[in-house]
Amino acid sequence: MDEITKQYMEDIHSLDKDIRYEAYIKLMEITENEVDWAYEVWETLIQDLKDKNNHLRSIAAQLLCNLSKSDKEARIISDFHHLILLTRDERFVTARHCLRSLWKIGIIGEKHTDLVLSGLEERYKDCINEKNCTLIRADIIEDLKNMYTILNDEVISTKVLELLEMETDDKYKKKYLSIWRKKV
Repeated sequence: MDEITKQYMEDIHSLDKDIRYEAYIKLMEITENEVDWAYEVWETLIQDLKDKNNHLRSIAAQLLCNLSKSDKEARIISDFHHLILLTRDERFVTARHCLRSLWKIGIIGEKHTDLVLSGLEERYKDCINEKNCTLIRADIIEDLKNMYTILNDEVISTKVLELLEMETDDKYKKKYLSIWRKKV
């Protein structure tokens, strides 16, 4: 890892929100492509998912999702449960940032797709009594749409239709269907 990237990794732990945000933006740009230093920061990011600072938890989740394309050892498979847990974070914005990034893991390979499909299906089902259920479900449909757009996998399409059949409120069913059909 070069010195600039190391500094960005340190800066995401800064208490200065401007420094932290700039580092976050730069790291997200860098990790849009594969990198050779994913394992240098992997365990730190896993620990950051539990940090008291919700901004750091959010950043760590998004970086792990981006780094999954650089994860040649498929560590994300065994660490995925940490991310699913974070989709229930006490700070909804943190949970949502994590949830909206999970699709990036689902496009890596077949095991990853199955893992994300299973995790999102379970999350779709179990959020029914949560305050922000409709937003959670909309984000899940968006994640699945993103995966489908890249993979063109009919298993994903079938899963979305199954999830939509679970929706009992026609207003929300229509909303989720419009998200699904937007780019598909």
